[in-house]
Amino acid sequence: MALRLPPYQPLPAPAAGQELIELPIASLQPTQLCVGLAEVASRVADFGADDAAQQRTYLAGKPVPLVRSRSGAVWMVDRHHRLRALLELQPDATAFGYVVLAVDSDEPAVVLDALHQRGWLYLYDGRGLGPLAPAALPPSLLGLQDDPYRSLVWKLKKEKLIEAAPLIPFHEFRWGAWLRSRTLPPFSSQRLDPALPAARALARSRAAAHLAGWKGA
Repeated sequence: MALRLPPYQPLPAPAAGQELIELPIASLQPTQLCVGLAEVASRVADFGADDAAQQRTYLAGKPVPLVRSRSGAVWMVDRHHRLRALLELQPDATAFGYVVLAVDSDEPAVVLDALHQRGWLYLYDGRGLGPLAPAALPPSLLGLQDDPYRSLVWKLKKEKLIEAAPLIPFHEFRWGAWLRSRTLPPFSSQRLDPALPAARALARSRAAAHLAGWKGA
């Protein structure tokens, strides 16, 4: 399966000394349709073990790239998993971000088109079907679907079989789409074990060498 994603612009990292903005997580609009709920569950456990000061320090070190409309509506272009987890724990939680694009329009469709042209929207659902229309994006992180293949890729990254590529939009989903094109035993985000042996072998194989983050054997 090949994702029909437009060419992407790398996500800019925050500039040295760039001021961070603190925003309610519930106000941030997602730029993807799904997450891997295995990763969300892991991050819920991590956040649950931290106190408020530890959470703020962590979030300040992982600021969210933001796109803002003229009226001040804000879309998040990364960090969906960790902020979904924190929102589940604390509905009034805040996070830190930095603006990577300001769109001079109040129209959500104009903002979403600007995001799409930069390759900053992921418009495939939890079954890998799409691309859907940008209007299908949920207004809240709590509306994101589960994609078990995204969960599987999170596990492979956690096992250090895939390198991170933080400036490539939807890097893990690209891996997930490729794994979807292979034959794996039935599995779910709550039960990854049946697919892991085959997925590990595939991630190490030369067939995956074209994917960013490939480490080989």
